[in-house]
Amino acid sequence: MRAIWKGALTFGLVNVPVKVYAATEDHDVSLHQVHNKDGGRIRYQRKCEICGEVVAYQDIDKAFDDGERTVILTADDLASLPAERSREIDVVEFVPSDQVDLLTLDRAYYLEPDSASPKAYVLLRKTLEQTDRTAIVRFSLRQKTRLAALRVRGDVLVLQTLLWADEVREAAFPALDEPVRISAKELELSASLVESFASDFDPSAFTDEYQDELRTLIEAKIEQGDALDTSETFGDHDEEETGGEVIDLMAALRASVERSRAAREDKGGGTDAAAKPAAKSTTAGRSKPAKPAAKKKPAKAS
Repeated sequence: MRAIWKGALTFGLVNVPVKVYAATEDHDVSLHQVHNKDGGRIRYQRKCEICGEVVAYQDIDKAFDDGERTVILTADDLASLPAERSREIDVVEFVPSDQVDLLTLDRAYYLEPDSASPKAYVLLRKTLEQTDRTAIVRFSLRQKTRLAALRVRGDVLVLQTLLWADEVREAAFPALDEPVRISAKELELSASLVESFASDFDPSAFTDEYQDELRTLIEAKIEQGDALDTSETFGDHDEEETGGEVIDLMAALRASVERSRAAREDKGGGTDAAAKPAAKSTTAGRSKPAKPAAKKKPAKAS
């Protein structure tokens, strides 16, 4: 893992240097969009609505629009704000752990001690465990001031950002205002049903069935030869249309594909016929999603 932030936990006069790591990651299969007619890539361009030009990232600023006026905020404007200057995670208070509403929990981060001696880190961890308290902290990350819960998971301190109070919607459902009569027998049978499903929670026992089935589908299409050479899904673009940034990437991709294809042809004897089976075998080992086979266009009448 790579640290995304370095700073210090502070409570009172105690200072605990830490590194911050993202505690979770996304394992979903990455898909992109293609034209269903020929499998060509669909791209979204950053086009200016005034001049019609495609704009490079370094030439893009941010803006606020109130419906009538637009205020442009440059990189220098945003850099002048004090939010990112602070490298401290300030403990605001220690609260009973059961007072932290699970609905408000957001992203989780691991904290690693960043000093020669982890004594202060371990002291804070043991204190939270013994008192059954959660530390509410404030810190700044990626141009945002954040509220977070600092708690213990195993031997590690975990920082879990919290939604602000006004970000949680009020649950107002008129149907729940109506009186409902529940008999003792109904409650007893319901509790009995719950007991029949009772178990200790083991997260590793559950998998994302949709992603598993999606990977199986992709592998089946590859084995059946229902795939395109990736280079065939890229169209030709002029620099005036797409900008130098995309052209450089395209050139690198094409060069890589041509080099790989040449190596396969040399290995297979140099003929096109010998190269095709090798290309299909190489494709079968890929883990990236395959594209649907392109439909052949009817030949034009001469």
